[in-house]
Amino acid sequence: MKIAVYFAEGYEELEALSVVDVLRRGEVEVIMVGVTGTQVKSARNISIQMDCVIDELNHDAIDMIVLPGGVPGIYNLEKNELVLENIKSFKSQGKWLAAICAAPSILGKCELLIGEKATCYPGNEKYLKQCEYINEGTVVSHKIITSKGVGTALEFAFTILKVLKGKGVADTVKEAMLVRTI
Repeated sequence: MKIAVYFAEGYEELEALSVVDVLRRGEVEVIMVGVTGTQVKSARNISIQMDCVIDELNHDAIDMIVLPGGVPGIYNLEKNELVLENIKSFKSQGKWLAAICAAPSILGKCELLIGEKATCYPGNEKYLKQCEYINEGTVVSHKIITSKGVGTALEFAFTILKVLKGKGVADTVKEAMLVRTI
């Protein structure tokens, strides 16, 4: 399994990096993909070196795209044509998509949540077009995983790991990280 986590200028650190951290601990290949450059600055001005930039990545070899939230990160994701093209392609191919915080609004605006169940950061429900809003921390619906925000970032990351590698691997990583409440 290969996972691409998209980083755009202004991303939310915990939402993006908890996914990278947890999945790598679970021995999933995670590629940090710069949408706005090779060095991407977070919402709180933390610069991270990316593994590659979006137009260099072979998306045919990727099994899941993860969209972190953060402001202005989600706006920078949303205005990138390759991001929109790739998430639409993944949905049509039945590949996994995951989005947290306000990022599920991007999926909603692209009409990728029709007939799905989803959650998001409070106030963004209006963008979840023709889907069933579920007021829970993290929601799995077919091949889409959504989560509410920074407070659910670890839950989101472990849900992705469980979906990809099974409950046993997720539980082993939780135990090693001393995570007991998720």
